[in-house]
Amino acid sequence: MAPTRRRILGGLAGLAVSGLAGCGVSGPGGAQGVPPGTRGRAALLLPLTGDAARLGQSMRQAASLGGTGVGLTAELEILDSGGTEESAVRAARAAVEAGAQMLIGPLFSAQAAAVAAAVPKDVPVVALSNDEALADTGAFVFGVTPRHSAQAILGYAAARGLRDVAVVVPPGAFGTRSAEAAQALAKPLGITLRPTITRAEAGGLRAALEAGGAGLPKAVYLPAADATLLPFAQALAGSGVQILGSVQWSGFAPVDAPELQGSWFAAPDPLRFEPFAQAFAREAGADAEAGILAGLTFDGAEMARLLGRIGAQNREGLLREAGFSGVLGPYRFVKEGLCQRGLAVLGVEGAQLTLLSATVG
Repeated sequence: MAPTRRRILGGLAGLAVSGLAGCGVSGPGGAQGVPPGTRGRAALLLPLTGDAARLGQSMRQAASLGGTGVGLTAELEILDSGGTEESAVRAARAAVEAGAQMLIGPLFSAQAAAVAAAVPKDVPVVALSNDEALADTGAFVFGVTPRHSAQAILGYAAARGLRDVAVVVPPGAFGTRSAEAAQALAKPLGITLRPTITRAEAGGLRAALEAGGAGLPKAVYLPAADATLLPFAQALAGSGVQILGSVQWSGFAPVDAPELQGSWFAAPDPLRFEPFAQAFAREAGADAEAGILAGLTFDGAEMARLLGRIGAQNREGLLREAGFSGVLGPYRFVKEGLCQRGLAVLGVEGAQLTLLSATVG
């Protein structure tokens, strides 16, 4: 059975909220203290109509939490990217013609690639997608990628002496990208990574991990939070293997799964995210869940507002050495168009989540 969705941070049993009530949500890079200066213009492209309209409206609510309002006078305008490449390009061109100096979005990879090709090269496109291939189109990739998760969780595992690691993924693009990210990071982290195991069923998993006579690894990385996750974890129950997870786990409640007790996974730092989640719930309703995309949208909107206030809504502003501090964690862009991002590591302990490694910066 696939894991049940529920906002994970409620499982922290007060850890993130204690001492933070009333702190509100601050903008990235200390934006509250930035003098008004010359205000710029940016546009946020969201799927407000089409198949993803419900998601787009939720993202709009997240973006509206920051700044002083939504409109050109607040350094940010929100436009509908629709559900097609053509509708996204129309919105992007309209934004540029109206004076937008920077575009945040669209969300979907194909739309972002089309927009990057259609707008002037001096107008940065900060795609909300997590497809790193978009960097080849000239867009900046802002989404939380498999590399970000692997960096956080494998780095933490290596620091705890777990350097014999296997990656188990289901067939598909996400599994492939997650395995490739782990492979690229293993050597720099001092990890010996075993050959990736790709399978759709849990049967015979332990035998596959032991193949070649090496015995079980010290840790197994299970990045996909789909219907394979709990069966894979169950197959490792009682083996002593440390189970590792990705930020994908943030979409459900690991504490409700006995198979995941004692596991570690990458996630937004609750010390940063929980005040935003509370503000989002007040705005969108108590039943609304502030997920990764909501946090990403808020961070993108606040980044654009900050750069607008300091007259830096351009490539140089995005690449500033200080980077930015968002509700998902600290981040900075590099000239290749990718985003370096800090994530926390949480542990599943009984009925709550424990903060094992917080972000800094």
